[in-house]
Order: sequence, then structure tokens, then C-alpha cells
Amino acid sequence: MKKNNIQKLAIAGVLAAVAVAGSLFSFPVLGSKCAPVQHMVNILCAVLLGPFYGVEVAFVASLIRNLLGIGSLMAFPGSMIGALLCGLTYWKTKKILPTLLAEVFGTGILGGLCAYPIAVLFMGKASGEIAFYAYIVPFLISTGGGSFLSGILVSSLQKIGTLRFIQSRLQQ
Repeated sequence: MKKNNIQKLAIAGVLAAVAVAGSLFSFPVLGSKCAPVQHMVNILCAVLLGPFYGVEVAFVASLIRNLLGIGSLMAFPGSMIGALLCGLTYWKTKKILPTLLAEVFGTGILGGLCAYPIAVLFMGKASGEIAFYAYIVPFLISTGGGSFLSGILVSSLQKIGTLRFIQSRLQQ
């Protein structure tokens, strides 16, 4: 049991580092930094570690990105809600496509809507007015790209049997 937890923690740390490093590969869309690697990490966490590790990894990656000045406050609602929703979806269904769609909906729609009160509270009313209309589209673009890429990655791992092997090792 202890070895299992250490393995999960190590994988979570590596995935958080990948999310932070991957955020350097971002592009601006309507005032938001779109970082598709974070969404890939959310889905990998959902498939390998479960929903709660996914939320923790998303929080840690968002915090580190903000501390390094390479992220925005909008990273928190988008990544964490997406990670929770896709993690819960995979946990219940064990299917990749619904998990990808849950990431897109959780980050793009719910995360975009939650960006509004965060923008009002921490960035001022003017930013809040922009956030309500301008964050859903960029979040959808970012999460759509990341979900597409992770769908290819997870499907490939599934076809060659590596995904099942990793999952079985983490559940021992």
C-alpha cells in the first residue's frame, strides 16, 4: 500500500512538472493564455491516478505557474474544474471519449464561467466584465486542443497495452 502511494505521488509530481513546463508552449487567445499541455495532464491524471490527484496536480501546476509569472489566475478554475470533472467521469465510466468531453466541458464551459467571479474579485470589475464573455472561448480552444492530443496519446497507450499495465501497477 505504501509503495503504491509513493508511486502515485511520484507520477503526480512528474505530471505537475510536465504541466508547468508545458505551459511555456502556450499561445494567446482573446486575453487568455491557452496551454493545451495542462489539459493533457488533466486527462492523464484522470486515467492514471483518479479525480482527486488530478485536482491536486492542477492546483499545484497553476500555483507554480502563477508564482513563476507564466500563468494567470484564470488557470485555477479552468484546470481544477476540468480535472475534477474528467477524473470523476473516467472513474465512473472507464471510457476515454466521455472523459475527453468532460475535460472540455469542465474547463471550457464551467471553468470559463467560474473565471468571471475570480476576475471580479481579484482583478477588478473591468476584468470581470471581460472574463464572462471572453474566457469561455479561449478555454474551449485550449482544452479542445489538449483533449485531442491526449486522446491520441491515451488511445495509443491503450492499443499497445501500456495503459492497462500502468493502471494495474498503480492499483496493486
